[in-house]
Amino acid sequence: MSDAADAGISSDPTDSSPSDPSPTGPGAVRELADVPAVEVISRSAVMLMSSAAEKLGLSDEDPENSPHLDLDEARRVITALAGLVTASVEFLGPHAGPIREGLQALQRAFREQSAHPDAPGAGPGEKYTGPVY
Repeated sequence: MSDAADAGISSDPTDSSPSDPSPTGPGAVRELADVPAVEVISRSAVMLMSSAAEKLGLSDEDPENSPHLDLDEARRVITALAGLVTASVEFLGPHAGPIREGLQALQRAFREQSAHPDAPGAGPGEKYTGPVY
């Protein structure tokens, strides 16, 4: 199942929810065109944050020994998140602060997890956000 389907969003106009056919019921599928841009951007940011946290091993009790730990993948996801946040910050309104804080927390966690931390300004996404200490 796709992440869009998990979120109750469909780009297929003929798609309907089998559990509740009403357009406003708890199992309703919304048309992607009807979803406000700020919601699409916010959900994308949350998905990228979750992916980065997993790849940093933060979902495990011992992140350093997590089977999901993959700093190369984490760097890519954090950089993508930084680009998204930087490009869309003006549209996020009250969501901008918490999303930026989450990004910075992931950037700091990456630095802590690295055996040879990047120089300030050279970490994942820092070319978009500036140095994170």
